[in-house]
Amino acid sequence: MEISAAGRLEVRITAADVGKRVSVRSLLPHGPPGERFTDTVGVLTSWDNGVLRITRKSGESIRIAESALVAGKVVPSAPARRRGPAASYEELARVAARAWRPVESERLGDWELRAAAGFTRRANSVLPLGDPGVPLDEALTAVRRWYADRGLPACLQTATGAAGTQEQLCAELERRGWVREVTAELWIGGLAPIADPADPAEGSEVVLSREADEAWLGRYRRRGVSEVALEVLNSGPSVWFATVPGGSVPDAIGRCVVDGRWAGFAAVEVDPARRRRGLATAVMAALARRALDEGASAAWLQVEEDNVEARALYDRMGFATHHTYHHYRAPGSPAPAGDGSP
Repeated sequence: MEISAAGRLEVRITAADVGKRVSVRSLLPHGPPGERFTDTVGVLTSWDNGVLRITRKSGESIRIAESALVAGKVVPSAPARRRGPAASYEELARVAARAWRPVESERLGDWELRAAAGFTRRANSVLPLGDPGVPLDEALTAVRRWYADRGLPACLQTATGAAGTQEQLCAELERRGWVREVTAELWIGGLAPIADPADPAEGSEVVLSREADEAWLGRYRRRGVSEVALEVLNSGPSVWFATVPGGSVPDAIGRCVVDGRWAGFAAVEVDPARRRRGLATAVMAALARRALDEGASAAWLQVEEDNVEARALYDRMGFATHHTYHHYRAPGSPAPAGDGSP
């Protein structure tokens, strides 16, 4: 908190600081004894009619009465990350988009409207990188119309928690009644440590292929994979599929897309009866070695907030959170059909 020369806490933010990252202390209206204050850090996304709205890294929007402010100041746009390659949000958003291409897309200014018959939210949502070229309400009307024409829910993918992310847009969507349905994180790390794990699995043959064959699809958790889904799975600059053979269904699988310096990992799945034997590590190591051969040096992947085991594994591999991303569904838009995963 900001402290004056006289030792008093001061509020050193104004409505002119909307869009900046701030740290504020405010009074708790009904706090328990001994807990009079609460601290909030995030992007100041609005200051209207005596109420501040601050959007946290998680995407949660906090409303604070101006009269409850005790102290406040502008802070650096994003905290220093403890490890991992340097990368901007926009770079990673574009790399992730190229690794999971829709079957149909259309531009609305700097926004990309994407559709793939409902197979995953990422391939059936708007990627809003920049200005749509029209006022926001007009853009959102166009988005709803475009997805309605395809029998899909109108959905936007946004991000928070890093320099250049979209806290302001998140706040505007919430103000208009859009519902935040899915939140996950994008993690990044160095590629070489993944290719050379400290504790390699023994007796795990990993087979690499350019296409997802019937065996690979047999382990893939999204049953009844359609032709559209196959098109999405096979999309990307340089796609590799990994399989650890088992019985009628592989013991483990994974997918990697190599794109310049980046290798993106997805669909790492292990037979529940064969978990905790290093198979996921072996799959990722084999894919990482191939990505290194193609000139990549950095890695990214997405992980859901409640996937405790995966988060522990990726943390041991040296990954760290870069940003949090969200999917917002338009009010009144139909619920996603089929596979609604990120």
